[in-house]
Amino acid sequence: MPNDRILVVDDEETIREIVSSMLSGANFRSRQAASGAEALSILESGDEFDLVLSDLMMAEMDGNDLLEKSKERFPDVPVVMVTAVHDLSVALQALRNGAYDYLLKPFERDQLLATVRRALEHRRLKRENDAYRTNLEALVAARTQQWKNAIAELKKSYNITLQAFGYSLELKDAETLGHTKRVTAYAIAIASKMGIPKEDIEVIAQGAWLHDIGKMAIPDGILKKPSKLTPEETAIMREHAYYGFDILSKIPFLADAAEIVYSHQEWYDGSGYPRGLKGDGIPLGARIFSIADTLDAITSDRPYRPAQTYEAAQNEIRRYSGTQFDPEIVSIFLEMPANFWIGLRKDVNASNDLSTTPGGGLE
Repeated sequence: MPNDRILVVDDEETIREIVSSMLSGANFRSRQAASGAEALSILESGDEFDLVLSDLMMAEMDGNDLLEKSKERFPDVPVVMVTAVHDLSVALQALRNGAYDYLLKPFERDQLLATVRRALEHRRLKRENDAYRTNLEALVAARTQQWKNAIAELKKSYNITLQAFGYSLELKDAETLGHTKRVTAYAIAIASKMGIPKEDIEVIAQGAWLHDIGKMAIPDGILKKPSKLTPEETAIMREHAYYGFDILSKIPFLADAAEIVYSHQEWYDGSGYPRGLKGDGIPLGARIFSIADTLDAITSDRPYRPAQTYEAAQNEIRRYSGTQFDPEIVSIFLEMPANFWIGLRKDVNASNDLSTTPGGGLE
């Protein structure tokens, strides 16, 4: 049984009573308003209605004004205009202004009720559609959050995988892990100074962290040899760049990092190895890593010499700008003072976690 509430608006009391009687006979509830202003006041009082039936021509706030204000403040309530003006343009204008439909006076009871039922059914369907859309948006938001959580867990798993790679190499060469953590931190710092996007910095960090992973394929007799390598041994050692690429390129999420690993021994002037890449033909991450790697090598103790100062490292990197190193990256690197690198090295060496590994320190 209908239980919808309808606001009947007309400045003629007789018309209001007739329309209300027709609606009551069909089990609709109604309330009357003698003007557009009174109707608007009733609507704004908080009294809820499912439909407004309004006369078009009224002395105080006509139907068009009521329509405009009601659609602005109560867009969910459909309005049906009732008019004695048999001018189609008047009715069409009301529809353009947002009326659901119109009735021409005089009208029959069945005509009124059919129009009312259509308007109410339209409102019901619209509300169901709005509710469906709201529920769908909530469902999409929930699914999106689940997706984000899954990506976060996957990323966590990726980083654990990277850490495992690093520790595996540490078992092979105990000196490697500290160096790897430092060059990763240095590479992140340079890339950040360059304004490189976060997602690209993460790839650079991955490449830096895994740059020596190919050494796992190098025989211990060569990898740990305390004296100078023979030319044949040097050739074998140089294969670690390819071995690293071969290992990582088989892992989809490390495909970009694999290119950095493959190119981390290339020189800007083309005299590096294993492919003799030159200039911008060398991946940007590898060009950044080259400076980070040299910085750590010069400032770390070696069997044949003690660690040198960061100023000495800066001078050496400046000297090889344009040959071993990308001059544009060198310029940016030289803007970063020596005490910055000293502090960063202390932080990395003092850290027991892997905050300088890919993803760590980038969140």
